[in-house]
Amino acid sequence: MINYPNGKRYSAGIAGREKWLKPNFSSSHGNRGMTLEEDLNNTNLYYLSRGIAVIHKKPTPVQIVQVDYPKRSAAVIKEAYFKQASTTDYNGVYKGKYLDFEAKETRNRTSFPLQNFHEHQIRHMEAVLLQGGISFVILRFASTEEVFLLDAAVLLRFWSRMEQGGRKSITKQEIIETGRLIPTGYQPRIDYIKVIDDLYL
Repeated sequence: MINYPNGKRYSAGIAGREKWLKPNFSSSHGNRGMTLEEDLNNTNLYYLSRGIAVIHKKPTPVQIVQVDYPKRSAAVIKEAYFKQASTTDYNGVYKGKYLDFEAKETRNRTSFPLQNFHEHQIRHMEAVLLQGGISFVILRFASTEEVFLLDAAVLLRFWSRMEQGGRKSITKQEIIETGRLIPTGYQPRIDYIKVIDDLYL
């Protein structure tokens, strides 16, 4: 059992690290049923194996509280807590540029709720931009399987609008107008590097 600092139980939404190490490219159309995180992990492994980019999911610091040792070789973690709030999901290097991004998906068809982001994530992306890094979010509309890249500077404008009393979401039309649709396929699954080349380099 892993708990957040406030005591609430953590429920893992993705497969374990062993799945990340082995790409799971399903033969079914569009890899339907895979989470955005699984698709990105497979994409990053594809980039790494071909020397295109080095991008990894950031580990989350965990404080282990209770461990059972039924056998010397089989320790079982019974209770643990996240030590601190995480920043963004992924970071790495591509063509000498530092990349830092968050990945989110929604079942909403017409807008993306800003409540999916946390204040500390917004401030982190803002800090990356101030240091000259490339920061963005990858957003997926689960109902249509559409995936967009939205620059962090654009996200910050929508966040500021919310803080000033405006709408608490980004409409899909706004994402279409200010973001970039990411091509999806088999290998790589979500080819966001193509968008980075076009948008930043």
